[in-house]
Amino acid sequence: MAQEATLNQAQLQILDMMSFIKTPEALSDLNRVISDYFVQKADAELDQMWADGTLSEDRIESFRHLHERTPYNKPIL
Repeated sequence: MAQEATLNQAQLQILDMMSFIKTPEALSDLNRVISDYFVQKADAELDQMWADGTLSEDRIESFRHLHERTPYNKPIL
């Protein structure tokens, strides 16, 4: 049985806005605006984490020695 995809309101609005993109430059501008939006969101989240103590100099320094790799198991021949 085939699944039917449904788009949410944000996705529909983005698709509607795509009709105004007529040049590669316009597409590049839109990509930059969307990227800037997500950078601002990430910055705000990091600022909040710093303010509430979730993120600190010690926590950042601990990332330097973090090794979260998938365990590798050698095959037995």
